Amino acid sequence: MATLTEILILHGLLPIEVLDTLMSGDPADESAVRALVKSGVISEIQFARAVAAQANLPFVELLDYPVDRLAVSLVPAAVCRRHNVLPIKIDGGHLVLAMVDPGNVFAIDDVREAARMRVVPVVAERSDLLGALARYHRADDELSDLTSTLEDENAAIESSSFGLADAGDDDAPIVRFVNLLVSQAIQDLASDIHIEPAENSLRVRYRIDGVLHEMQTAPKSIQNGVISRLKIMSDIDIAERRKPQDGRMSVSHGGRKIDLRVATLPTVWGEKIVMRILDNASTTMSLSALNLLEYNAEAYKTAYSKPYGMILVTGPTGSGKSTTLYTTLNSVARPEINVITVEDPVEYRMAGINQVQVNVKAGLTFASALRSILRSDPDVVLLGEIRDHETAQIAIEAALTGHLVLSTLHTNNAPSAITRLTEMGIEPFLVGSALDCVVAQRLARRLCPRCKAPGEHDASELQSLGIRFDPNLPLPTLYKPVGCASCSNTGYRGRVAVHEVMTVSEEIERLTVARASSADISRAACEQGMLTLREDGWAKVRLGLTSIEEILRVVA
Repeated sequence: MATLTEILILHGLLPIEVLDTLMSGDPADESAVRALVKSGVISEIQFARAVAAQANLPFVELLDYPVDRLAVSLVPAAVCRRHNVLPIKIDGGHLVLAMVDPGNVFAIDDVREAARMRVVPVVAERSDLLGALARYHRADDELSDLTSTLEDENAAIESSSFGLADAGDDDAPIVRFVNLLVSQAIQDLASDIHIEPAENSLRVRYRIDGVLHEMQTAPKSIQNGVISRLKIMSDIDIAERRKPQDGRMSVSHGGRKIDLRVATLPTVWGEKIVMRILDNASTTMSLSALNLLEYNAEAYKTAYSKPYGMILVTGPTGSGKSTTLYTTLNSVARPEINVITVEDPVEYRMAGINQVQVNVKAGLTFASALRSILRSDPDVVLLGEIRDHETAQIAIEAALTGHLVLSTLHTNNAPSAITRLTEMGIEPFLVGSALDCVVAQRLARRLCPRCKAPGEHDASELQSLGIRFDPNLPLPTLYKPVGCASCSNTGYRGRVAVHEVMTVSEEIERLTVARASSADISRAACEQGMLTLREDGWAKVRLGLTSIEEILRVVA
């Protein structure tokens, strides 16, 4: 049998520069080929085609394949997810099974046992198969069935007592309902789950790529049971319904632990619950993943490479500020320096870093914690948020006394961060001396790479929007969303960050001391080369990462 390396060479799928490396070692060593896939030299689809050719099996693309739902129903979802397999059709009494690894005899045996049929394997690309699993083994149908079951069972039982009685029973319908809501949200790559009481129903919405989507409407009768179950899981006082509460819980999904930050809010129809999904596996702690343009990346790297000073990341809630700060922290953290963070709450737990959780009830506020950690000999300090004068004053003084301080602030753009600090009561000369760099950030939805298509735009339209182009050259190709099965017909999949990086130069420092307006500071920063949020957005549009409509949605 030909090795994977030989097949890839035969089909011309290996770049010339890696041929010598592979051929000088053991050509049968698959780990070398898998390393090339992981590094991006060989695409997943090329690797899958090579695996199919090696095993002399058909290769299928599941995105447009007419999958037989009867075949899917023959094998439990748990078996499919455990082995990364999906039955796609029944052919002559045999079950055709899409697999990533056709040599996995345990998977074939388990599927044969479950379906009571002979199995014929075919090969599919890993990401393609995982997407198909998410589409054909969703929790929606089971949630609908559970909703009906709960409605019937609650007809004669008061819902509050029902929720409490079943809180410890993993097989109880209310427990399964909550577990399915959470697991489906993680599977759909949602960032938040909103459970909202209405007058006659309970609405469930997921925030996916920054946009809320209604996923489920449950009867009002199960409201108290669902809320009680979530409160118990989050270690929140279930008897207190009059004031907001915060908690945290962990769930196991796909063999990994995922944390959720839970917040309750009393409304006129009951308590609303919002759960923020904190999935470390979906967050790539790499600066390249931030999609900074080359100019912005250089300016930002210069700032965080300094041993002292303050770097602020600004933007509204949910704009990716924490991810940017953690990524920066991951780049500067080394065994020879002491890194301490003060957060409320600690969203991502990082090895080798001292993370402090704010506890206001115990008297541990941002200001008191910051005062304490400055006595712990830190080199780098990450402050979750600057909220008041006292915290800002201590952070500024820390930046002026040899510490690198990273923090966030709620402003609309980078220049406004300076005026915001002075409005908090910080002396302008201290702000100008301590502040080194401000990054304003927004998140725009990324165009689906499978279905995006060139849009039709004329020169006058591009000029009116402020998109720069050379009038002597053909108009740039700008893409628009279309929609396909891979992106749930939205045209977008994932998100891309839009940045405004302002370096505090001598000119901006003089304007700060003079208490200049944010408009004057912005004008000076642009003259020195700063790209505004919209200009950075247009650059991302020209690169084909997002669309004009999306930039107009997220940037004023």
